[in-house]
Amino acid sequence: MEDRLVTRSFICILAANFLLYFGFWLLVPVLPFYLKETFSCGEAAVGTILSCYTVSALCTRPFMGYLYDGFARKPIYIMAYLLFTAIFAGYVLTSFLTVFILLRAVHGVAFGTVTVGGNTLVIDITPSNRRGEALGYYGLTNNVAMSIGPMTGLFLHDSHLSYEHIFSIGLLTCVLGFLAAVSVKTPKKIPVKRPPVSLDRFILLKGIPAGIALLLLSIPYGATTNYVAVYAREIGLQVPTGFFFTLMAVGMGISRIFAGKFVDRGYITQTISYGFYVVIAAFFLLSCCSTVIAYSEAWCSFIFYLVPFMLGIGFGVMFPAYNTLYVNLAPNNQRGTATSTYLTSWDIGIGLGISTGGYIAQQYAFDAVYLFGSILCVASMLFFNLYVSPHYHRNKVR
Repeated sequence: MEDRLVTRSFICILAANFLLYFGFWLLVPVLPFYLKETFSCGEAAVGTILSCYTVSALCTRPFMGYLYDGFARKPIYIMAYLLFTAIFAGYVLTSFLTVFILLRAVHGVAFGTVTVGGNTLVIDITPSNRRGEALGYYGLTNNVAMSIGPMTGLFLHDSHLSYEHIFSIGLLTCVLGFLAAVSVKTPKKIPVKRPPVSLDRFILLKGIPAGIALLLLSIPYGATTNYVAVYAREIGLQVPTGFFFTLMAVGMGISRIFAGKFVDRGYITQTISYGFYVVIAAFFLLSCCSTVIAYSEAWCSFIFYLVPFMLGIGFGVMFPAYNTLYVNLAPNNQRGTATSTYLTSWDIGIGLGISTGGYIAQQYAFDAVYLFGSILCVASMLFFNLYVSPHYHRNKVR
């Protein structure tokens, strides 16, 4: 029974995470169109506005790691989830760009807080010898949400449903997720005394090298998830772009099923290294779509749908391994800090991908964004294999 993974609380936190991310992914491909059609924003302005969500999330994460390590975790998690849900109501009511930007920034704060809490709580309520598997299933809920959310959002947008109705659907989804989050039972945590100022309580210092590699990896990911629908329209590819996210989620779902078990056997850095090769090839192929379509739209469509499956396989292999890598570098009383550092590195790259992706696309084209992204992934792989992996094996605590 001590090794039992599937419990009522585990199911509830999976449901809460799925519904949270469904609300998040529902808006991701829709918001660029919303800003263009409602406020007449250009590409660079769209990138800047959308990146404020990620910037506010990453500014929040280090402080949340400190709080989750020092105080009872569930109340903080629940309050953040409630705030995240309430912001959707603000989207429904606002009609001013300035207010939308403010709401988006606050939404990022709530997202940064609730995701650190969710990742930390799932570690708390699962057996340590099945942690990689638990994180794999937990992350799988993100992927299922990613397969349904963007496709649903784009379908609703293409069906000419108003943005207010789309925001309302996101609100309803997160209300249900909040109810699931409240049902999670967590072990009692005794607050730990903290020094008033201590850098390692906000950032896992031993995790910085891994964070640099992860940051470089997440830049093209951010540009892809936010702009791939716009990219397809730019090159004249007439395909349902919502399926791009579905295939990415399918790839992640397949790879996560076995990746977590490899991680639990100790193959952490090896698992991450294998994922790099697939991701690099995928981003390069995505950049080639603008050239291939001039010769054959059928082949372009095939490549366009092959890419997300490859990205799903690559990232699905790496995510649980990367998360476990951070946890293994930290003592038990710094789990929140480890998780926040992991997610902060990812968010910095996502924010850079959104903001620079819009700028590069305006100056050149979106194919240049994804070609640059593949180059960044090569740099990330070299840095990880040559420095991060040896550093991890020297400094891991378990």
